[in-house]
Amino acid sequence: MKTFDMSRDNLPADCPEATPAKPFHDAEAAIAELRRLYDRSVTFLADRFETVLKSATASRRYRAFYPQVALTTRTHARVDSRLAFGHVPLPGDYAATITRPDLFDRYLIEQFELLLKNHGQPILIGDSATPIPLHFALPDGVYVDGAAAERLDHPLRDVFDVPDLTATDDRIVNGTFEPKLGEALPLAPFTAQRVDYSLHRLSHYTATRPRHFQNFVLFTNYQFYVDEFCAMARAMMREGGQGYDEFVEPGDVVTPAGAGEPASGVAPARLPQMPAYHLKRGHGQGVTMINIGVGPSNAKTITDHVAVLRPHAWLMLGHCAGLRNSQALGDYVLAHAYVREDHVLDADLPLWVPIPALAEVQVALEKAVEEVTGLSGYDLKRIMRTGTVATIDNRNWELRDQRDPVQRLSQSRAIALDMESATIAANGFRFRVPYGTLLCVSDKPLHGELKLPGMATDFYKRQVAQHLRIGMRALDLMSELPSERVHSRKLRSFFETAFQ
Repeated sequence: MKTFDMSRDNLPADCPEATPAKPFHDAEAAIAELRRLYDRSVTFLADRFETVLKSATASRRYRAFYPQVALTTRTHARVDSRLAFGHVPLPGDYAATITRPDLFDRYLIEQFELLLKNHGQPILIGDSATPIPLHFALPDGVYVDGAAAERLDHPLRDVFDVPDLTATDDRIVNGTFEPKLGEALPLAPFTAQRVDYSLHRLSHYTATRPRHFQNFVLFTNYQFYVDEFCAMARAMMREGGQGYDEFVEPGDVVTPAGAGEPASGVAPARLPQMPAYHLKRGHGQGVTMINIGVGPSNAKTITDHVAVLRPHAWLMLGHCAGLRNSQALGDYVLAHAYVREDHVLDADLPLWVPIPALAEVQVALEKAVEEVTGLSGYDLKRIMRTGTVATIDNRNWELRDQRDPVQRLSQSRAIALDMESATIAANGFRFRVPYGTLLCVSDKPLHGELKLPGMATDFYKRQVAQHLRIGMRALDLMSELPSERVHSRKLRSFFETAFQ
Protein backbone atom coordinates (compact mmCIF):
# COMPACT_ATOMS: atom_id res chain seq x y z
CA MET A 1 0.00 0.00 0.00
CA LYS A 2 1.11 3.55 -0.72
CA THR A 3 0.72 5.86 2.29
CA PHE A 4 0.76 9.65 2.05
CA ASP A 5 -0.48 12.63 4.02
CA MET A 6 -3.69 14.45 3.14
CA SER A 7 -3.45 18.17 3.91
CA ARG A 8 -7.22 18.54 4.22
CA ASP A 9 -7.66 16.27 7.22
CA ASN A 10 -4.13 15.18 8.16
CA LEU A 11 -5.09 11.51 8.17
CA PRO A 12 -2.57 9.19 6.52
CA ALA A 13 -4.09 7.56 3.42
CA ASP A 14 -4.02 3.99 2.18
CA CYS A 15 -4.35 3.34 -1.54
CA PRO A 16 -3.91 0.33 -3.78
CA GLU A 17 -0.42 0.12 -5.23
CA ALA A 18 -0.14 2.49 -8.21
CA THR A 19 -0.06 0.78 -11.61
CA PRO A 20 2.11 2.36 -14.33
CA ALA A 21 0.37 2.90 -17.64
CA LYS A 22 0.79 0.02 -20.08
CA PRO A 23 0.57 0.29 -23.89
CA PHE A 24 -2.00 -1.81 -25.74
CA HIS A 25 -2.44 -2.47 -29.46
CA ASP A 26 -5.45 -4.73 -28.91
CA ALA A 27 -8.83 -3.36 -27.80
CA GLU A 28 -9.94 -6.53 -26.01
CA ALA A 29 -6.72 -6.67 -23.97
CA ALA A 30 -7.10 -2.99 -23.08
CA ILE A 31 -10.64 -3.61 -21.81
CA ALA A 32 -9.41 -6.53 -19.70
CA GLU A 33 -6.83 -4.27 -18.05
CA LEU A 34 -9.46 -1.58 -17.41
CA ARG A 35 -11.68 -4.17 -15.74
CA ARG A 36 -8.81 -5.39 -13.58
CA LEU A 37 -7.88 -1.90 -12.40
CA TYR A 38 -11.47 -0.82 -11.80
CA ASP A 39 -12.45 -4.01 -9.94
CA ARG A 40 -9.34 -3.74 -7.78
CA SER A 41 -10.18 -0.13 -6.82
CA VAL A 42 -13.86 -0.63 -5.99
CA THR A 43 -13.16 -3.85 -4.10
CA PHE A 44 -10.55 -2.03 -2.04
CA LEU A 45 -12.99 0.75 -1.13
CA ALA A 46 -15.89 -1.60 -0.38
CA ASP A 47 -13.71 -3.77 1.86
CA ARG A 48 -12.30 -0.79 3.76
CA PHE A 49 -15.76 0.69 4.17
CA GLU A 50 -17.06 -2.52 5.72
CA THR A 51 -14.08 -2.62 8.08
CA VAL A 52 -14.56 1.01 9.14
CA LEU A 53 -18.27 0.54 9.82
CA LYS A 54 -17.62 -2.53 11.96
CA SER A 55 -14.93 -0.87 14.03
CA ALA A 56 -16.65 2.56 14.15
CA THR A 57 -13.19 4.13 14.07
CA ALA A 58 -10.86 5.40 11.36
CA SER A 59 -7.25 6.36 11.88
CA ARG A 60 -6.52 6.86 8.18
CA ARG A 61 -8.08 7.87 4.90
CA TYR A 62 -8.83 5.30 2.21
CA ARG A 63 -8.59 6.23 -1.45
CA ALA A 64 -8.63 4.44 -4.79
CA PHE A 65 -8.58 5.83 -8.31
CA TYR A 66 -10.46 5.46 -11.55
CA PRO A 67 -8.55 3.78 -14.36
CA GLN A 68 -7.61 5.93 -17.32
CA VAL A 69 -7.17 5.50 -21.05
CA ALA A 70 -4.69 7.80 -22.77
CA LEU A 71 -3.42 8.43 -26.29
CA THR A 72 -0.46 10.48 -27.49
CA THR A 73 -0.06 11.37 -31.13
CA ARG A 74 2.39 13.76 -32.75
CA THR A 75 0.93 13.72 -36.25
CA HIS A 76 -2.41 14.54 -37.82
CA ALA A 77 -4.48 11.48 -38.57
CA ARG A 78 -5.60 10.70 -42.08
CA VAL A 79 -9.07 9.29 -41.54
CA ASP A 80 -12.18 8.56 -43.52
CA SER A 81 -13.87 11.98 -43.67
CA ARG A 82 -17.28 10.29 -43.42
CA LEU A 83 -16.58 9.25 -39.83
CA ALA A 84 -18.22 11.34 -37.10
CA PHE A 85 -15.99 9.95 -34.33
CA GLY A 86 -13.03 7.66 -33.66
CA HIS A 87 -10.14 10.10 -34.06
CA VAL A 88 -8.63 13.10 -32.29
CA PRO A 89 -8.63 16.43 -34.13
CA LEU A 90 -5.03 17.51 -33.51
CA PRO A 91 -1.67 16.09 -32.38
CA GLY A 92 -1.33 16.09 -28.60
CA ASP A 93 -1.95 14.20 -25.37
CA TYR A 94 -5.47 12.92 -24.69
CA ALA A 95 -6.97 11.05 -21.75
CA ALA A 96 -10.27 9.95 -20.21
CA THR A 97 -11.16 8.44 -16.86
CA ILE A 98 -13.25 5.29 -17.13
CA THR A 99 -15.91 3.76 -14.91
CA ARG A 100 -17.94 0.55 -15.15
CA PRO A 101 -15.98 -1.12 -17.97
CA ASP A 102 -18.32 -4.10 -17.49
CA LEU A 103 -21.25 -1.91 -18.55
CA PHE A 104 -19.49 -0.08 -21.38
CA ASP A 105 -17.32 -2.87 -22.77
CA ARG A 106 -18.82 -2.99 -26.29
CA TYR A 107 -18.89 0.79 -26.52
CA LEU A 108 -15.26 1.06 -25.41
CA ILE A 109 -14.08 -1.68 -27.77
CA GLU A 110 -15.56 0.23 -30.71
CA GLN A 111 -13.88 3.47 -29.62
CA PHE A 112 -10.53 1.76 -28.98
CA GLU A 113 -10.51 -0.10 -32.29
CA LEU A 114 -11.13 3.12 -34.20
CA LEU A 115 -8.37 4.96 -32.33
CA LEU A 116 -5.89 2.16 -32.98
CA LYS A 117 -6.85 2.01 -36.65
CA ASN A 118 -6.91 5.75 -37.30
CA HIS A 119 -3.79 6.79 -35.39
CA GLY A 120 -1.55 3.73 -35.40
CA GLN A 121 -0.49 4.49 -31.83
CA PRO A 122 -0.98 2.30 -28.76
CA ILE A 123 -3.56 3.28 -26.16
CA LEU A 124 -2.24 3.53 -22.62
CA ILE A 125 -4.16 2.01 -19.70
CA GLY A 126 -3.27 2.84 -16.10
CA ASP A 127 -4.42 4.58 -12.94
CA SER A 128 -5.71 8.15 -13.14
CA ALA A 129 -5.30 10.85 -10.51
CA THR A 130 -9.10 11.05 -9.98
CA PRO A 131 -10.35 9.34 -6.79
CA ILE A 132 -13.45 7.16 -6.90
CA PRO A 133 -16.09 8.51 -4.49
CA LEU A 134 -17.23 5.89 -2.01
CA HIS A 135 -20.85 6.34 -3.12
CA PHE A 136 -19.93 5.20 -6.63
CA ALA A 137 -17.79 2.26 -5.54
CA LEU A 138 -20.47 0.35 -3.67
CA PRO A 139 -22.40 -2.29 -5.64
CA ASP A 140 -25.87 -1.53 -6.98
CA GLY A 141 -28.49 -1.71 -4.30
CA VAL A 142 -26.13 -1.63 -1.31
CA TYR A 143 -27.81 -0.03 1.69
CA VAL A 144 -25.66 2.21 3.87
CA ASP A 145 -26.77 2.33 7.49
CA GLY A 146 -26.80 6.04 8.31
CA ALA A 147 -26.76 5.37 12.04
CA ALA A 148 -23.62 3.24 11.68
CA ALA A 149 -21.89 5.98 9.69
CA GLU A 150 -22.79 8.54 12.37
CA ARG A 151 -21.00 6.46 15.02
CA LEU A 152 -17.64 6.99 13.31
CA ASP A 153 -15.09 9.10 15.16
CA HIS A 154 -14.53 11.11 11.94
CA PRO A 155 -17.01 12.42 9.36
CA LEU A 156 -17.31 9.94 6.52
CA ARG A 157 -15.96 12.48 4.02
CA ASP A 158 -12.73 12.64 6.02
CA VAL A 159 -12.22 8.90 5.61
CA PHE A 160 -13.40 8.33 2.02
CA ASP A 161 -13.70 10.52 -1.03
CA VAL A 162 -17.15 11.88 -1.86
CA PRO A 163 -18.49 13.17 -5.22
CA ASP A 164 -16.71 16.28 -6.44
CA LEU A 165 -18.89 18.67 -8.43
CA THR A 166 -15.84 20.07 -10.23
CA ALA A 167 -15.44 16.63 -11.87
CA THR A 168 -19.12 16.06 -12.69
CA ASP A 169 -20.07 19.05 -14.82
CA ASP A 170 -20.70 19.25 -18.58
CA ARG A 171 -17.85 21.49 -19.68
CA ILE A 172 -16.60 18.94 -22.20
CA VAL A 173 -19.89 18.37 -24.04
CA ASN A 174 -20.80 22.06 -23.75
CA GLY A 175 -17.54 22.99 -25.48
CA THR A 176 -16.35 25.20 -22.61
CA PHE A 177 -13.59 22.92 -21.30
CA GLU A 178 -10.23 24.69 -20.99
CA PRO A 179 -7.35 22.38 -19.99
CA LYS A 180 -4.91 23.56 -17.37
CA LEU A 181 -1.24 23.85 -18.23
CA GLY A 182 0.09 20.35 -18.83
CA GLU A 183 -3.36 18.74 -18.61
CA ALA A 184 -4.35 16.25 -21.31
CA LEU A 185 -7.21 17.03 -23.66
CA PRO A 186 -10.38 14.93 -23.20
CA LEU A 187 -10.87 11.70 -25.13
CA ALA A 188 -14.46 11.20 -23.98
CA PRO A 189 -17.46 13.55 -23.64
CA PHE A 190 -17.92 12.71 -19.94
CA THR A 191 -15.60 12.15 -16.99
CA ALA A 192 -15.94 8.96 -14.98
CA GLN A 193 -17.48 10.80 -12.03
CA ARG A 194 -20.04 12.46 -14.31
CA VAL A 195 -20.97 9.04 -15.70
CA ASP A 196 -21.23 7.47 -12.25
CA TYR A 197 -23.41 10.33 -11.04
CA SER A 198 -25.86 9.77 -13.88
CA LEU A 199 -25.86 5.98 -13.50
CA HIS A 200 -27.01 6.40 -9.91
CA ARG A 201 -29.60 9.02 -10.90
CA LEU A 202 -30.99 6.70 -13.57
CA SER A 203 -31.57 3.96 -11.02
CA HIS A 204 -33.31 6.47 -8.76
CA TYR A 205 -35.57 8.04 -11.37
CA THR A 206 -36.48 4.92 -13.37
CA ALA A 207 -36.30 2.07 -10.79
CA THR A 208 -34.26 -0.04 -13.21
CA ARG A 209 -30.52 -0.61 -13.30
CA PRO A 210 -28.43 1.01 -16.03
CA ARG A 211 -27.39 -2.37 -17.45
CA HIS A 212 -30.94 -2.86 -18.74
CA PHE A 213 -31.01 0.31 -20.88
CA GLN A 214 -30.96 -0.25 -24.63
CA ASN A 215 -29.34 1.72 -27.44
CA PHE A 216 -32.67 2.99 -28.80
CA VAL A 217 -34.86 5.06 -26.49
CA LEU A 218 -38.46 6.23 -26.69
CA PHE A 219 -39.58 9.10 -24.47
CA THR A 220 -43.27 9.73 -23.93
CA ASN A 221 -45.39 12.14 -21.92
CA TYR A 222 -48.41 9.87 -21.44
CA GLN A 223 -48.94 6.67 -19.49
CA PHE A 224 -51.17 5.34 -22.28
CA TYR A 225 -48.08 4.74 -24.41
CA VAL A 226 -46.40 2.83 -21.60
CA ASP A 227 -49.49 0.68 -21.08
CA GLU A 228 -49.51 -0.20 -24.77
CA PHE A 229 -45.75 -0.85 -24.78
CA CYS A 230 -46.06 -3.19 -21.79
CA ALA A 231 -49.00 -5.08 -23.30
CA MET A 232 -47.09 -5.51 -26.55
CA ALA A 233 -43.87 -6.57 -24.79
CA ARG A 234 -45.60 -9.12 -22.57
CA ALA A 235 -47.39 -10.61 -25.57
CA MET A 236 -44.02 -10.89 -27.35
CA MET A 237 -42.52 -12.69 -24.39
CA ARG A 238 -45.40 -15.18 -24.27
CA GLU A 239 -44.92 -15.86 -27.98
CA GLY A 240 -41.19 -16.58 -27.70
CA GLY A 241 -39.79 -13.05 -27.79
CA GLN A 242 -40.18 -12.30 -31.52
CA GLY A 243 -36.53 -11.32 -31.75
CA TYR A 244 -36.26 -9.88 -28.23
CA ASP A 245 -34.65 -11.68 -25.28
CA GLU A 246 -36.47 -10.32 -22.23
CA PHE A 247 -38.69 -7.56 -20.94
CA VAL A 248 -37.68 -5.55 -17.86
CA GLU A 249 -40.01 -3.38 -15.78
CA PRO A 250 -39.43 -1.11 -12.74
CA GLY A 251 -37.97 -3.03 -9.83
CA ASP A 252 -35.84 -4.99 -12.34
CA VAL A 253 -38.80 -7.29 -12.89
CA VAL A 254 -37.58 -9.55 -15.70
CA THR A 255 -39.81 -11.61 -17.97
CA PRO A 256 -37.70 -13.80 -20.30
CA ALA A 257 -38.70 -14.75 -23.83
CA GLY A 258 -41.02 -17.73 -23.80
CA ALA A 259 -42.36 -17.00 -20.33
CA GLY A 260 -45.78 -15.78 -19.36
CA GLU A 261 -44.73 -14.52 -15.94
CA PRO A 262 -41.74 -12.61 -14.52
CA ALA A 263 -38.81 -14.77 -13.46
CA SER A 264 -37.09 -12.30 -11.11
CA GLY A 265 -37.33 -8.88 -9.52
CA VAL A 266 -39.81 -7.17 -7.21
CA ALA A 267 -42.12 -4.42 -8.42
CA PRO A 268 -41.78 -1.23 -6.34
CA ALA A 269 -44.59 -0.31 -3.95
CA ARG A 270 -45.09 2.87 -6.00
CA LEU A 271 -43.79 3.85 -9.40
CA PRO A 272 -40.73 6.13 -9.54
CA GLN A 273 -40.79 9.62 -11.00
CA MET A 274 -39.92 8.49 -14.53
CA PRO A 275 -40.38 4.72 -14.84
CA ALA A 276 -38.43 2.88 -17.55
CA TYR A 277 -39.29 -0.29 -19.45
CA HIS A 278 -36.79 -2.26 -21.50
CA LEU A 279 -37.49 -4.62 -24.38
CA LYS A 280 -34.02 -6.14 -24.59
CA ARG A 281 -32.16 -7.55 -27.55
CA GLY A 282 -28.58 -8.76 -27.95
CA HIS A 283 -25.79 -6.15 -27.74
CA GLY A 284 -28.24 -3.54 -26.44
CA GLN A 285 -30.07 -3.27 -29.76
CA GLY A 286 -33.51 -3.33 -28.16
CA VAL A 287 -35.81 -0.49 -27.09
CA THR A 288 -36.13 1.39 -23.80
CA MET A 289 -39.30 3.40 -23.14
CA ILE A 290 -39.44 6.06 -20.42
CA ASN A 291 -42.50 7.94 -19.26
CA ILE A 292 -41.01 11.36 -18.54
CA GLY A 293 -44.27 12.93 -17.48
CA VAL A 294 -45.06 16.52 -18.38
CA GLY A 295 -42.70 19.46 -18.71
CA PRO A 296 -39.26 20.51 -19.93
CA SER A 297 -37.63 20.08 -16.52
CA ASN A 298 -38.31 16.34 -16.54
CA ALA A 299 -37.26 16.13 -20.20
CA LYS A 300 -33.89 17.73 -19.45
CA THR A 301 -33.36 15.75 -16.25
CA ILE A 302 -33.77 12.33 -17.82
CA THR A 303 -31.84 13.09 -21.01
CA ASP A 304 -28.97 14.54 -18.94
CA HIS A 305 -28.57 11.07 -17.45
CA VAL A 306 -29.49 8.75 -20.33
CA ALA A 307 -26.87 10.54 -22.44
CA VAL A 308 -23.94 8.99 -20.53
CA LEU A 309 -25.02 5.56 -21.82
CA ARG A 310 -24.24 6.82 -25.35
CA PRO A 311 -27.46 5.57 -26.99
CA HIS A 312 -27.64 5.38 -30.77
CA ALA A 313 -30.86 7.39 -30.99
CA TRP A 314 -33.75 8.73 -28.95
CA LEU A 315 -37.22 9.72 -30.10
CA MET A 316 -40.05 11.69 -28.56
CA LEU A 317 -43.47 10.10 -29.01
CA GLY A 318 -46.25 12.03 -27.38
CA HIS A 319 -49.24 14.30 -27.70
CA CYS A 320 -49.29 17.89 -28.82
CA ALA A 321 -51.62 20.77 -29.52
CA GLY A 322 -52.25 21.17 -33.24
CA LEU A 323 -51.96 24.83 -34.24
CA ARG A 324 -53.46 24.66 -37.75
CA ASN A 325 -57.17 24.50 -38.51
CA SER A 326 -56.48 21.96 -41.28
CA GLN A 327 -55.18 19.45 -38.74
CA ALA A 328 -57.46 16.80 -37.25
CA LEU A 329 -57.25 15.01 -33.92
CA GLY A 330 -55.02 12.00 -34.42
CA ASP A 331 -52.88 13.57 -37.15
CA TYR A 332 -49.12 13.17 -36.87
CA VAL A 333 -46.49 15.89 -36.68
CA LEU A 334 -42.94 15.13 -37.78
CA ALA A 335 -40.73 17.89 -36.36
CA HIS A 336 -38.07 19.32 -38.63
CA ALA A 337 -37.42 22.45 -36.56
CA TYR A 338 -38.06 23.67 -33.02
CA VAL A 339 -39.02 26.88 -31.25
CA ARG A 340 -37.36 26.70 -27.86
CA GLU A 341 -39.24 28.48 -25.10
CA ASP A 342 -38.58 25.79 -22.48
CA HIS A 343 -35.79 27.85 -20.81
CA VAL A 344 -34.20 24.88 -19.00
CA LEU A 345 -31.27 24.70 -21.44
CA ASP A 346 -30.64 28.40 -21.93
CA ALA A 347 -27.43 28.31 -19.85
CA ASP A 348 -26.04 25.21 -21.60
CA LEU A 349 -27.12 25.73 -25.20
CA PRO A 350 -27.77 29.33 -26.29
CA LEU A 351 -31.02 30.00 -28.12
CA TRP A 352 -29.12 31.16 -31.21
CA VAL A 353 -27.89 27.58 -31.75
CA PRO A 354 -30.10 25.93 -34.41
CA ILE A 355 -31.29 22.38 -33.78
CA PRO A 356 -31.18 20.69 -37.21
CA ALA A 357 -33.27 17.78 -38.39
CA LEU A 358 -31.16 14.64 -38.85
CA ALA A 359 -31.71 12.95 -42.20
CA GLU A 360 -31.21 9.40 -40.92
CA VAL A 361 -33.86 9.87 -38.24
CA GLN A 362 -36.32 11.78 -40.42
CA VAL A 363 -36.17 9.18 -43.19
CA ALA A 364 -36.72 6.35 -40.70
CA LEU A 365 -39.73 8.08 -39.13
CA GLU A 366 -41.39 8.94 -42.43
CA LYS A 367 -40.83 5.43 -43.78
CA ALA A 368 -42.26 3.95 -40.57
CA VAL A 369 -45.40 6.10 -40.89
CA GLU A 370 -45.83 4.89 -44.47
CA GLU A 371 -45.42 1.22 -43.56
CA VAL A 372 -47.73 1.26 -40.54
CA THR A 373 -50.50 3.42 -42.01
CA GLY A 374 -50.31 2.07 -45.57
CA LEU A 375 -50.22 5.61 -46.98
CA SER A 376 -47.44 7.09 -49.09
CA GLY A 377 -46.52 10.07 -51.22
CA TYR A 378 -49.14 12.77 -51.51
CA ASP A 379 -51.70 10.68 -49.59
CA LEU A 380 -49.44 10.72 -46.53
CA LYS A 381 -50.09 14.45 -46.21
CA ARG A 382 -53.66 13.62 -45.20
CA ILE A 383 -52.51 12.41 -41.77
CA MET A 384 -48.99 13.81 -41.27
CA ARG A 385 -47.50 17.25 -41.48
CA THR A 386 -43.80 18.09 -41.32
CA GLY A 387 -42.93 21.40 -39.72
CA THR A 388 -41.88 23.38 -36.68
CA VAL A 389 -42.75 22.26 -33.15
CA ALA A 390 -42.80 24.88 -30.39
CA THR A 391 -41.98 23.81 -26.84
CA ILE A 392 -43.00 26.02 -23.91
CA ASP A 393 -42.77 25.80 -20.12
CA ASN A 394 -46.25 27.17 -19.34
CA ARG A 395 -48.89 24.44 -19.50
CA ASN A 396 -51.72 26.96 -19.23
CA TRP A 397 -50.52 29.39 -21.87
CA GLU A 398 -54.09 29.59 -23.22
CA LEU A 399 -55.23 31.44 -20.07
CA ARG A 400 -53.14 34.55 -20.69
CA ASP A 401 -53.48 37.25 -23.36
CA GLN A 402 -52.96 35.15 -26.49
CA ARG A 403 -51.99 37.91 -28.92
CA ASP A 404 -48.26 37.81 -28.20
CA PRO A 405 -47.71 34.00 -28.10
CA VAL A 406 -50.00 33.42 -31.11
CA GLN A 407 -48.11 36.02 -33.12
CA ARG A 408 -44.78 34.35 -32.32
CA LEU A 409 -46.15 30.92 -33.17
CA SER A 410 -47.47 32.19 -36.48
CA GLN A 411 -44.21 33.96 -37.38
CA SER A 412 -42.22 30.81 -36.59
CA ARG A 413 -44.53 28.75 -38.85
CA ALA A 414 -45.17 26.38 -35.92
CA ILE A 415 -47.66 23.61 -36.56
CA ALA A 416 -47.68 22.04 -33.08
CA LEU A 417 -46.98 22.93 -29.48
CA ASP A 418 -45.88 20.79 -26.52
CA MET A 419 -43.71 20.94 -23.40
CA GLU A 420 -40.94 18.40 -24.03
CA SER A 421 -39.92 17.87 -27.67
CA ALA A 422 -37.55 20.79 -28.19
CA THR A 423 -35.84 20.02 -24.87
CA ILE A 424 -35.23 16.41 -25.85
CA ALA A 425 -34.00 17.41 -29.32
CA ALA A 426 -31.77 20.18 -27.96
CA ASN A 427 -30.20 17.89 -25.38
CA GLY A 428 -29.68 15.30 -28.12
CA PHE A 429 -27.86 17.97 -30.10
CA ARG A 430 -25.83 18.99 -27.04
CA PHE A 431 -24.88 15.43 -26.13
CA ARG A 432 -24.34 14.24 -29.74
CA VAL A 433 -27.20 11.72 -29.48
CA PRO A 434 -29.30 11.44 -32.68
CA TYR A 435 -32.84 12.65 -31.97
CA GLY A 436 -36.24 12.91 -33.58
CA THR A 437 -39.85 13.81 -32.78
CA LEU A 438 -43.14 12.35 -33.96
CA LEU A 439 -46.16 13.78 -32.17
CA CYS A 440 -49.87 13.12 -32.36
CA VAL A 441 -52.44 15.95 -32.29
CA SER A 442 -54.66 15.49 -29.26
CA ASP A 443 -56.32 18.93 -29.14
CA LYS A 444 -56.55 22.21 -31.06
CA PRO A 445 -56.89 24.96 -28.43
CA LEU A 446 -56.73 27.81 -30.97
CA HIS A 447 -59.68 26.31 -32.82
CA GLY A 448 -62.01 25.36 -29.98
CA GLU A 449 -61.13 21.67 -29.80
CA LEU A 450 -60.00 21.10 -26.21
CA LYS A 451 -59.18 17.85 -24.44
CA LEU A 452 -62.43 16.52 -22.97
CA PRO A 453 -62.73 13.19 -21.10
CA GLY A 454 -64.93 11.41 -23.63
CA MET A 455 -63.01 12.65 -26.65
CA ALA A 456 -59.72 11.71 -25.02
CA THR A 457 -60.81 8.15 -24.30
CA ASP A 458 -61.87 7.51 -27.89
CA PHE A 459 -58.73 9.15 -29.21
CA TYR A 460 -56.40 7.11 -27.01
CA LYS A 461 -58.04 3.81 -27.95
CA ARG A 462 -57.81 4.59 -31.63
CA GLN A 463 -54.41 6.19 -32.00
CA VAL A 464 -51.87 5.21 -29.31
CA ALA A 465 -51.24 1.67 -30.57
CA GLN A 466 -50.57 2.84 -34.12
CA HIS A 467 -48.34 5.69 -32.95
CA LEU A 468 -46.26 3.31 -30.84
CA ARG A 469 -45.89 0.83 -33.71
CA ILE A 470 -44.58 3.66 -35.87
CA GLY A 471 -41.98 4.64 -33.27
CA MET A 472 -40.88 1.03 -32.81
CA ARG A 473 -40.57 0.51 -36.56
CA ALA A 474 -38.51 3.69 -36.95
CA LEU A 475 -36.07 2.46 -34.32
CA ASP A 476 -35.91 -0.93 -36.04
CA LEU A 477 -34.97 0.79 -39.29
CA MET A 478 -32.21 2.77 -37.55
CA SER A 479 -30.90 -0.32 -35.76
CA GLU A 480 -30.22 -1.86 -39.17
CA LEU A 481 -27.72 0.92 -39.94
CA PRO A 482 -24.08 0.81 -38.78
CA SER A 483 -23.55 3.07 -35.76
CA GLU A 484 -21.26 5.37 -37.76
CA ARG A 485 -24.17 6.03 -40.13
CA VAL A 486 -26.59 6.92 -37.36
CA HIS A 487 -24.21 9.20 -35.43
CA SER A 488 -24.32 12.19 -37.73
CA ARG A 489 -21.45 14.59 -38.42
CA LYS A 490 -24.01 17.37 -38.01
CA LEU A 491 -23.66 16.97 -34.25
CA ARG A 492 -19.87 17.48 -34.15
CA SER A 493 -18.26 20.84 -33.32
CA PHE A 494 -14.82 22.16 -34.39
CA PHE A 495 -12.93 20.36 -31.61
CA GLU A 496 -14.52 17.06 -30.63
CA THR A 497 -13.66 14.14 -28.39
CA ALA A 498 -12.64 10.94 -30.15
CA PHE A 499 -15.24 8.91 -28.31
CA GLN A 500 -18.75 9.04 -29.76
